[in-house]
Amino acid sequence: MVNPLSLARPRPDPASSLWWITDTVGAIVAAVGLAWVIAGATAGHITGFAPFVLLAGGIIRALAQSQAHHSGITAAIRAQTRWQAILLPALLPTRLMRGKLVGEDMHLAIEAPVATRGYVARYLPLRLASGVSPLLVMLAAWPASHVAAAIMLATLAPFILGMVLAGTAAARRAQAQHQALTRLSGLFIDRLRALPTILAFGAEERMTRHLGISARDAAQRTLSVLAVAFASGAILEFFAALSVALVAVYCGFSLLGLLPFPAPERLDLGRAFFVLALAPEFYLGLRRLAAAYHEKQTGEAALAAMDEALGILPPPLPAIAPPRQWTGCGVVLTHREGARIGPLDWDWRGPGLHVVTGPTGSGKSSLLLALIGQVAVSEGQILADDGTFLPGSANPSIGWAGQAVALLPGTLRDNLAMGKADDGAMLAILNRMGLDAMLAARGGLDMVIDHRGSGLSGGERRRIGLARAILSGRSILLLDEPTADLDPATAETIRNLLAEIAQSRMVIAATHDADLIAQAATQCPIDREIAR
Repeated sequence: MVNPLSLARPRPDPASSLWWITDTVGAIVAAVGLAWVIAGATAGHITGFAPFVLLAGGIIRALAQSQAHHSGITAAIRAQTRWQAILLPALLPTRLMRGKLVGEDMHLAIEAPVATRGYVARYLPLRLASGVSPLLVMLAAWPASHVAAAIMLATLAPFILGMVLAGTAAARRAQAQHQALTRLSGLFIDRLRALPTILAFGAEERMTRHLGISARDAAQRTLSVLAVAFASGAILEFFAALSVALVAVYCGFSLLGLLPFPAPERLDLGRAFFVLALAPEFYLGLRRLAAAYHEKQTGEAALAAMDEALGILPPPLPAIAPPRQWTGCGVVLTHREGARIGPLDWDWRGPGLHVVTGPTGSGKSSLLLALIGQVAVSEGQILADDGTFLPGSANPSIGWAGQAVALLPGTLRDNLAMGKADDGAMLAILNRMGLDAMLAARGGLDMVIDHRGSGLSGGERRRIGLARAILSGRSILLLDEPTADLDPATAETIRNLLAEIAQSRMVIAATHDADLIAQAATQCPIDREIAR
């Protein structure tokens, strides 16, 4: 499988890199103006345009730094949005197959791209600029002092060596930290979702202990990364300060005539101040790069995690036409934890109403999940229109309504509009399901819903999920216990609605509802659904 994320690896933003290089040019201009001002002040007269050159250099630097940050952040947000658009639809539908917690996938799909922001916005542009800026400074310093330029070049080697050593030590720790944070996020979100159950069984202390262990592990790994970052920063600052000091000592001793060897060149005050002003600028780009090195390690660890997650995803399935006949022969389903269900046999033909029956735990919901590729098929064969069926390949034609209804924060309209239906169709189906009282009491389609469905009963949530599946307009509906949590009158309404829809679509429902089972047997007497 071609990993789509690897095709979108970040590259240095040219505009940001160019602005950082422009900042170096501004520093050179400011150094020229400063040297003229100092030399003029010492001689008793300052050239009229020298202060303006110094001011121009400052303005160039301020503008360049501002634009460099702006361009870098813009590029980082573009990359972050692109990766999230790849990760969210790739990870969330395959969570059960990979045995991941919701929190782990959400951390990877949302937080991991955010963790690359500093890497894309700062490190990559600075890496390109840091290769050009020292060269510009050295070339500018060379006419004023060959020796000072040579000192800058000679002291560059230990500086780069320190960066390499620090980066190698930080890389492993940053990756371990990212893994610890991913585990902690997954555990926290999973426990938060199960909070009512935890409270009901008095398991708060044990859950708190589990979270505490994971939090301490993440904190220790974070401190380990920071320790390397601080140590490497101190080492790099030492080399930079030492290098500047060598240039300063040479210039000072040369001006005072105290060099312990014959002076290789003649320096005046203006040239000495010029190279001395440029010396910190020679290392500034590399120091900025070193300061962003931690962001590099964090970003690369996040990219590695995203690549790894996408690398183990099953290959994308070619979409097929909606099957008009689905047949299963000796199908055995296997969950990741090892539980096996089956063998299962069925023969569904559409349009029509079909049911999957059996006692609790017999695998009714698992069968529906297997058809959309969420549970592995380990044995047997599934056929669609006499051809081999690959689970998940018919998903574009399937409308899903599970027992746990996923609600999006927003309005009721937002949740139902996923099926691209208009307001009239939404109101018609909701009224048909007996939700007209709820609509009147809570603002109609504009009623606000949170992700938990606060204020909605179990039956209301279930009917909203069912309405969304029906409004999708898809030719196959997979429904898990569509009449559960409903009073007898409402359940009868739903059964009649499903029978009507089954006249033009294939409706497959996992259910314990004896009336729905009898209705399916009457409508499709040739069915042979067995869950054993």
